[in-house]
Amino acid sequence: MRALLTGIVTFLLLLLNTLVLIGPMMLVALLKLVVPGAGNKARLSAWVMWIAETWAEICKAIFALMTPTRWDIRGDEDLRGDTSYLVVSNHQSWVDIAALVQTFNRKTPYFKFFLKKELIWVPFLGLAFWALDYPFMKRYTKSQLEKRPDLKGKDLEITKAACEKFGDMPVTVVNFLEGTRCTPEKQARQNSPYAHLLRPKAGGVAFVLAALGENLDALLDVTVVYPDGKPPGFWALLSGQLPRVIVDVRTLKLEPWLWQGDYQEDRAFRARVQKWVSGLWAEKDARIEALMKE
Repeated sequence: MRALLTGIVTFLLLLLNTLVLIGPMMLVALLKLVVPGAGNKARLSAWVMWIAETWAEICKAIFALMTPTRWDIRGDEDLRGDTSYLVVSNHQSWVDIAALVQTFNRKTPYFKFFLKKELIWVPFLGLAFWALDYPFMKRYTKSQLEKRPDLKGKDLEITKAACEKFGDMPVTVVNFLEGTRCTPEKQARQNSPYAHLLRPKAGGVAFVLAALGENLDALLDVTVVYPDGKPPGFWALLSGQLPRVIVDVRTLKLEPWLWQGDYQEDRAFRARVQKWVSGLWAEKDARIEALMKE
């Protein structure tokens, strides 16, 4: 009964926080849509970012007030708000998003995800994503490219154009390399060689690096671990039934070769990127094993 009450109150507080701040965010987003001038739009972007960071900080305060979860965050001591990062992380639960907020909010630039272009048409959310400068990308399938060879390379051009706004501002871009939440069933279907991870998708990170590589200063390799072994549902966090979350952050140098090739057309370059990603994932798998034994 206590867990149920905690979950309901926590959810209502988070909902109230969202409802209170969504109004000002939508107002500033509409102003950004109609106000002319790059300088004015940049100032309005900063306001939108401040509202989003404030929302996230209040969410953190609600979890601290209502739940006993201990966020064991490691490796975040040297994070900066004036530099650009690429974040890669394992993905097991919706709680992972809360873990990223706990780790990075107001320590790095507000993080952004690459989104499918169709999401811009979702009521309210699409406008919010646009106002937050989330990059919208258009990906073409192999069958589409076979029918329309003239589309080859257009997806990267669209994404690079969307990312031009990051040239004058620091940014944190988040990429879940597994593409979906890891479960034992998915591991079995993939015949994954990792004990705790799905096979990583190198194409996604290669796409990000091709679009943003020169603007990124470091790679943040994030490992989220639930010591109990079983990834929790979001209700476990809301209801105070999640005692501890470990977030391990490694800051790694990004080598320029990672964005200096053609991932789609150059087979040797593609193999090199895939080998690099597989090496990251093998190290992450071993790190998860070690952290779970603490």
